[in-house]
Amino acid sequence: MAEPSRKKRKLGIQTQPITANLTHTSKRDRRHENRRWVFSNSDHRDKFVFVSYNILGVENASNHQDLYFDVIPKYMKWEYRRRVIRREIRRYSPSILCFQEVDRFDDLSKMLYNDGFSGVYQARTGEARDGCAIFWKDELFSLVHEDNIEFKRFGLRDNVAQFCVLKMNGNQKQIDDTENLKARSILVGNVHVLFNPSRGDIKLGQIRLFLDKAHTLSQTWGNIPVILGGDLNSMPQSAIYQFIASSELNIQNHERKRISGQICPLDYPRFGSQCSRWSKEELKLATGSEESTYLRHNLKLNSAYYGVPASRLTRDCHGEPLATSFHSKFMGTVDYIWHTDDLVPVKVLETLPIEILKKTRGLPSKMWGSDHLALVCELAFVDDDLSTCIIQMTVLKGI
Repeated sequence: MAEPSRKKRKLGIQTQPITANLTHTSKRDRRHENRRWVFSNSDHRDKFVFVSYNILGVENASNHQDLYFDVIPKYMKWEYRRRVIRREIRRYSPSILCFQEVDRFDDLSKMLYNDGFSGVYQARTGEARDGCAIFWKDELFSLVHEDNIEFKRFGLRDNVAQFCVLKMNGNQKQIDDTENLKARSILVGNVHVLFNPSRGDIKLGQIRLFLDKAHTLSQTWGNIPVILGGDLNSMPQSAIYQFIASSELNIQNHERKRISGQICPLDYPRFGSQCSRWSKEELKLATGSEESTYLRHNLKLNSAYYGVPASRLTRDCHGEPLATSFHSKFMGTVDYIWHTDDLVPVKVLETLPIEILKKTRGLPSKMWGSDHLALVCELAFVDDDLSTCIIQMTVLKGI
C-alpha cells in the first residue's frame, strides 16, 4: 500500500542524542532509558505540552495476566505503577493529558489535583470498568465545553470518546472576544478504539464518528484548532492510518480483518490491492450506510511525530514510533497524536529504541508504569490568522 499523501514541510531539525553509551552513562542518565526530545525549527509564542497515554487499566491487567508473565509482580501493582506514572508525567511538564484505560479516576484526579490539574472522565458502557480521561493545567487552560460519544448508541460496542474545548488563560492581546476565542482555544479529543483485530468495520465506524464529531465541535466553536490523542489499535501501515492521514478511504480495496494492520502487520501492504466483499451490516457499521464503500472526513490532520523527523532507531518509514506498546504478545505502534494545520509541533519526545525496549522483557517495568509508552509533544498555535486579522483591523481603522 502506498504511503498516504501529505503536505511536505521543510523543517530544520535539531535532534538531541537518541541513544547513549550505556557503559559510560551515569545511573541518572540510564534511569530515563534514553527517551529524548527532538526539536523542529518552529518558534511560536503560545505553546503547550500534550500527552496521550494508555496507562493500563487495573482490571485489564489482572484479567490478562498471560500478557505480563515476564513482568515482576511488584511492577504490576497499581500502587507502584501510579507512583511511577506520576513521576514520569512530572518530567514532561504537561499542559494537557489524555489517558486511556482509566479505571481508577478518583486516584488519578486526587494525584493530579495536587499538581494543579483538573479533569473529566468518560466511562465505557457495558461491563468494562475503564474509560477515558482528559486533564488540563488550571493555570494554563479553562474548560469551556465538554462532550462525548458512547459508541454503543450506534451499535459500535462499548468504547467511548470524549472531547473538551479548552481556552488558554493569560493576558492575550484582545482583538475581540470571538477572534480571541478562535485564536487561543483548542478542541481536545480522546479515544480508545476497539481492540479486536478482526472487526475493522467497527474500528472504522468508531473513528469515523470520532473525526466527524471533532470537526463539528471545531466548527461550532469558531473553527478552532483540533488535537486528538488516543489508542487507535491500528498500525501505521494500515488502511485506518491512511484514512486519518489522507481524509479518505475506499474500504472495498481492503479486507475487514486486515484493515487495522494488526493481523500479519509486516505482510499487510500486499493485501492493499485486493477487493473485499463487505456485508451490508458491515458497511453500515463502517461507513454509516449499507450502500457506501467510501469514507471521507473533513479534518486535515497531521501526525505530531511525523512532523518532527528523527532517528531510524525509533521511527518507521511513516515517521511514526516503531513501538508504543510492548508486552509478551505484541510490540508495535497503536498510539498517536494528530493535529490540524493551525497547530505546529515544536518538539516531540522520542520513544525507546527497540533494542532497549526488548531489554525490559515487557512492560510495565521498574521505570515505566504501563504496557504503553506515553506520547508527548509540544505544540504551538500558528499565528497566521491572528496576524492577518490584526493587519485587516489596522487598515480598517486607518480608513
